[in-house]
Amino acid sequence: MNAHYDSRLPTVDDLRERARRRIPRFAFEYLDGGCNEDINLRRNTSDLREIDLTPQYLTEHRGSDMRTELFGQAYDAPFGIAPIGLQGLIWPGAPEILARAAKLQNVPFMLSTVSTSSIETIAEITDGEFWFQLYHPTEDSVRDDIIRRAEVAGCPVLVILCDVPTFGFRPRDIRNGLAMPPKMTFRNILQILGRPNWAVRTLLAGQPNFETLGPYMPAGLNLKQLGQFMDQTFSGRLNEEKIKPIRDMWSGKLVLKGVASVEDAHRAINLGLDGIIVSNHGGRQLDAGPSAIQSLREIVKECRDKITIMMDSGVRSGPDIARALACGADFTFLGRAFMYGAAALGSRGGEHTISILKTQLQQVMEQICCERVEHFPAHLSEHSQTAFRR
Repeated sequence: MNAHYDSRLPTVDDLRERARRRIPRFAFEYLDGGCNEDINLRRNTSDLREIDLTPQYLTEHRGSDMRTELFGQAYDAPFGIAPIGLQGLIWPGAPEILARAAKLQNVPFMLSTVSTSSIETIAEITDGEFWFQLYHPTEDSVRDDIIRRAEVAGCPVLVILCDVPTFGFRPRDIRNGLAMPPKMTFRNILQILGRPNWAVRTLLAGQPNFETLGPYMPAGLNLKQLGQFMDQTFSGRLNEEKIKPIRDMWSGKLVLKGVASVEDAHRAINLGLDGIIVSNHGGRQLDAGPSAIQSLREIVKECRDKITIMMDSGVRSGPDIARALACGADFTFLGRAFMYGAAALGSRGGEHTISILKTQLQQVMEQICCERVEHFPAHLSEHSQTAFRR
């Protein structure tokens, strides 16, 4: 274990429980919840954990190495930090904490358009080695300016988000009056008073804001106004005609995030995109849709070797990463796990969470005699392969 590992909190579940006790309920429920009845939120992980790996104990084993290459960049592990909105509301300075940890541990960090740190701040922390996720703006001028800022910052990978055509129906957030800053109902005030450490740190850090969007939005929006602003300013419903000019203007790697069907994967290939991230937005948008691992397996079956295929949603541990890789993902991303870490341990949370995942994944690789990340599919059990072929 390295110096960043806290043995009192050896799993992501431990971090989640500690985070729940350290931050106000409205912040935790925003992070932890899905949409509607949370069905797909739960299925993302439960379906993934139906995947079995087969160990090969008597084969020659020369050691396991989880280092991998993605878009010409060598990373120390086959996972990265997924984008999450309102990160600074969950824990003050969270995007900066996680970006710094990603840089030190050599894994990719992806900044959301609606996070609470700016493109420029994250670029400074990471020396430009970060990915940026774009919510598609309605106005071409806003789109072009955000993309220009990412390019000037040195960002090598632009990720276009496609799975938010509408504002997700999230009952907890509606009940909590979630806004930026949070609506000060009597209940929310009591929650804040019950978390004095979070309250003091938030006060010292200052009110979190959508820093990247600062030049384009009015301040002090409540939940209803925020929804109206997002609807007016961002056109989440993508199509090929909206993606083509981005492909033309962006010289770096271009990735489509939120792909959940073979048809959309083929469209991404035909548009000349460099990669896709199979995802259902962590179960936060469509409760009646397929789990991410279901989508991944269908897409891999049809599109393997035609485009780089990554996955997020439902991944909570090193074994989960191994399962996704065994099903054909080239790389994985985790969102909630890292935010649990930041909320549980503050400035130490990012590196601690990375350490957990690296340690768990290394153990799985050694246990099943998998020497390299690209060998994981050879360890998919016959039972899981048969289920895959159905």
